[in-house]
Parts: sequence; structure tokens; C-alpha cells
Amino acid sequence: MQIDEKEIGRIIALALIEDIGEDDITSTITIPEDSQAKFAIRARDELVVCGTEIAASVFSYILNKGTVTVEIKMNDGAIAKAGDTLITGYGNARCIMAAERVALNLLRQMCGVATITKKFVGEIKDTKAKLLDTRKTIPGLRSLQKYAVTIGGGHNHRFGLYDGILIKDNHIAICGGVEEALRMARHNAPNAKIEIECDAIYQVKEAVKFGADIILLDNMSIAEMKEAIGIVDNKILLEASGGVSLQNIRSIANTGVDFISVGSITNNPANVDIGLDME
Repeated sequence: MQIDEKEIGRIIALALIEDIGEDDITSTITIPEDSQAKFAIRARDELVVCGTEIAASVFSYILNKGTVTVEIKMNDGAIAKAGDTLITGYGNARCIMAAERVALNLLRQMCGVATITKKFVGEIKDTKAKLLDTRKTIPGLRSLQKYAVTIGGGHNHRFGLYDGILIKDNHIAICGGVEEALRMARHNAPNAKIEIECDAIYQVKEAVKFGADIILLDNMSIAEMKEAIGIVDNKILLEASGGVSLQNIRSIANTGVDFISVGSITNNPANVDIGLDME
């Protein structure tokens, strides 16, 4: 997955407006306007590197305060140990201070998602199951988080409501049942791939009968997942979701499901520690 440059610019611009407002008043009253400084951004935990280019580009958005030259030391996908340098830079000190927090916030967010994703992927690496993300993302940062999932070895589910059909429990409730929900979907999108959420075995049977392409097994027990696998008999793809953790994902993968979606990798990513130090 590649992130559009305009999208990156939008995210950085909004973050800087939020953080700086009219001015960084502390730096303005303590640091001479023409002061120059060197800095290094370092990992303070072991982590999967993700977002160094985006973090580095934050400094170029503070042009009204002066210029900063940056150099990326570790690229996305690398494993950084505590103390490793990710980015270095030199330039206007006020500019560095104004950009610091936004750069670190974005970098920590992306490294955190990539790091926790890699841990989940490691638990199921020798099974057929693929790890998927969800729409449980931090508002405004979805593109960065979903990119970070791929750097950690995971796969993207649909990006939003507009690029994939997933009939959820509330759709089913409004329609009056699995059969009617699938009938409506097939009528209005006859050539589309249709996924439907099932939280009971009787719904799985209905989903098979009425033509679902993918079935999402929502919050089912291991025994129920195994029963569902027997029902579909390798004719329909199965995705498991709900309550997935590092402690139980292996057991879920061993049932034979095709996908496991995990909201926590983006909704509550690992809090990795990264800092900027003046040299």
C-alpha cells in the first residue's frame, strides 16, 4: 500500500495547525531567531521502523521559521533496537522545536502499529491464516495506520465503507435476517464479492445456502469455528474476528480459518518509545 502525497500533506498540515496554532511561544521567547542546532531521533525500545520519511517531511512544513536538513538512517521495515538512530537533522532551532512533537507523534503511531502487527503475524506465521486490519482506526490517520499494518506483515481489509461489501449484524437486523440481507445485496450488486457477519451457527448455514462469498465468524468459540469450517467445506472463505489477542490468535488460526481480523492493532497500538535529542 502506498500513501498519496496529498494525503500525507493533509495529515501533517492539520497536525501542525493543532499543535502550533499561531506560534510556538516558548521557543520564540527563549531561542534566538537565527539559532542553529543538530538533532537525532532515536528508538528507545525495540521496534519495527515505519514512517521515517513522513516524520522527516514534517520539518519541511515549517518553512516560515527557517530550514532544516534531515537524513533518514533507518527505512521502513527495519528492526530498530533501543538506542538506534532513525533520523538526524540540522537547521533552524525554532523550526526543529516546532516540528518535534508532530514528527514524533506520527512516527510513534506508525512504528507502534507496525510493531504490534509483526507480533501478531509471528504467532500465525506457519498457518494459512492471514492477519487483517479493520476500520477501528484513529480518525484522520487511517491511511498511515493501514500502511503501517502492511509494513508489519499484515494485510489490509477494506479501507472504508466505499470499497468493500460487508453485511454486519445491524444490516441483518434492519433487513430482517441473513436471507433477506443477502438477497438485497445480490440484487443491487450482482457481480460484487459479498461478505456477511455471522455470530451463530444457524446464520452460517443460511449464509452458505444463500450465496455469501466470505463469512465473518464474529466472537465465536473455537468449537463453533471448527463447526463452521465443516459446514462451508472449503467452498467459502472464513474470517474470524472479535476478542482476538496475542494469547489466543494461534488457537484461532489452528482451526483453519482463512483470515483473522484484529482491531487492536490500529485501535490500541503498542506504545513504543521514540525521542528527539539535541546533539
